[in-house]
Amino acid sequence: MKDNKITRRRFMGSSATLLAGTALVGPSLFGAPSILKSYNKPNSLINGVQIGVITYSFRSMPDQSAEATLKYVLDSGISAIELMGTPAETFAGRPENPVDRSAFSKLARKKRNAKLSEDEGREFADLEAQMAAYNKQVAQWRKTVSMDKFTKLRKMYSDAGVSIYAFKPGNTFGKKNSDADIDWGMRAGKALGASHVTVEHPSDDALTKRLGAMATKHKMCIGYHGHEQQTPTLWDTALEQSKYNMLNLDLGHFVAAGNSEPLAIIKAKHDRIKSMHLKDRQTPAHGKGNVLWGTGDTPIKEALQMISTNKYKFPGTVELEYDIPEGSNAVAEVQKCLEYCRKALS
Repeated sequence: MKDNKITRRRFMGSSATLLAGTALVGPSLFGAPSILKSYNKPNSLINGVQIGVITYSFRSMPDQSAEATLKYVLDSGISAIELMGTPAETFAGRPENPVDRSAFSKLARKKRNAKLSEDEGREFADLEAQMAAYNKQVAQWRKTVSMDKFTKLRKMYSDAGVSIYAFKPGNTFGKKNSDADIDWGMRAGKALGASHVTVEHPSDDALTKRLGAMATKHKMCIGYHGHEQQTPTLWDTALEQSKYNMLNLDLGHFVAAGNSEPLAIIKAKHDRIKSMHLKDRQTPAHGKGNVLWGTGDTPIKEALQMISTNKYKFPGTVELEYDIPEGSNAVAEVQKCLEYCRKALS
């Protein structure tokens, strides 16, 4: 009797733990028929248009782990993502970064816009030195890390109802990166199930040719992202260099750059766009602000309707960059952006 009681207690405890674990991992029904596999999972495929989110949107949230990031995505109602490198790489065991990424990114933006003060310039130089030392450490780690961890992360996300269509690792596809770094980024993207990796457009024809050759080798597309340097012809050379060189168009930045016909580039290059970032920015005449969706000059609604009507196959990626209102958080704001997309496509 005593043994039976112990067994029963253990069984009940194990069952409770298992059920709690399945709740944490994702909304699934233990032992349920296969017809219920999609129960309570997100679905942001709207009228033929896949709405996704770049996980950079959740950079203000306290926990940046892969598990926490998945929860943010699920709570936002999103079913497909462009995954940033940090959640994936830390899940795979990447050494911890000693550099304050938020401070580094803020100063990097200021430098890009030529707005660094003298003190900020010294601070940024120090952070750059720390980052260079750390990048060497990471490069060494990448030489030995197994792809099994990335496959495991892909399964964890997939089981919860979230697919990974793009992967954007940090410091992987730059001019100073080795072929081993580039090779690693392509292989990691494949292990995660991504159709393409993304990188900032380098405005360097030799580098896009090199990256295009590596992309061809791996049969993995690479989408070049643009900021305010975007023009209708920015990607032309890269597109000629390799059929695996593609666009990761940013519609908001395209508008802020002063391009007068943002919908025209979608129509002209739709077959070479792998994904498109969505944000609402103003034109230069209105101050280039990054504003709440529906209050700027970016034709998000019209772009989504164009994708739907013409059955273009690339996703629209929510990138949350406007200031989060007091009392809100990134998850709540991504929810609002998704709802904006739903109304635009209804």
